[in-house]
Amino acid sequence: MMISKAPIRVGLFVTCLVDLFRPSVGLAAVKLLEDAGCVVEAPLRQTCCGQPAYNSGDRRDAKAIARQVIDLFEGYDYVVVPSGSCGGMLHEHYPRLFADEPAMARRAEGLSARTFELVAFLTDKLGLERVDARFEGAVAYHDSCSCLRELKVRDQPRRLLSTVEGLTLAELANPEICCGFGGAFCVKYPEISTRMVDEKIEDIRASGARTLLAADLGCLMNIAGRLHREGDRIEVRHVAEVLAGMTDAPPIGGR
Repeated sequence: MMISKAPIRVGLFVTCLVDLFRPSVGLAAVKLLEDAGCVVEAPLRQTCCGQPAYNSGDRRDAKAIARQVIDLFEGYDYVVVPSGSCGGMLHEHYPRLFADEPAMARRAEGLSARTFELVAFLTDKLGLERVDARFEGAVAYHDSCSCLRELKVRDQPRRLLSTVEGLTLAELANPEICCGFGGAFCVKYPEISTRMVDEKIEDIRASGARTLLAADLGCLMNIAGRLHREGDRIEVRHVAEVLAGMTDAPPIGGR
């Protein structure tokens, strides 16, 4: 008798920025996950991951938000996030947030173990080796701080991008250097932030790429905003949109 294998049930943590500014990223994430055989749900009651409060030292509100997220996503096989920073919050910081509450800490650790950044989940957990997509031209990839340092995501997006027809990857000289966004950092230290994003833009220009990709919408909006103010025509997109072949939406910050 053949025993059918139950499909993987994924809870998609959409993130605030995707929900409010770039829904096409969420739709691309759903397509990639469903094409890989997952059953995808995006709970309607999800809100912020709590990172702004946490980074500002507001542990009380950060805990309240985290409890809601843990409750909402507890029943899923995996939680997938198209954002390194929000994924890092769930994976790295939730267990630390509840270090003084053993019962909640165990639940937070359980969520942490099941939480993955989108592209890392596709490659590392599902074994995806290629995508059926096409994108013409040279692209550069920016490694966001949270993806790279908290979630150890670096090679995974590059491997899948190498399978996109028509795409050429033009590596930045310094892909791992921060773009200067850093959430509230760009508000608290605008001069430093501007200097950092200007250096990032110079690196992108020097690569010869006409499109920049990344997995964090905060980074992408920061870079796209600066490019727009500088009058530069380099396009900015989330990596999920290219991998899913869903590039009909205008580029981020596009005209």
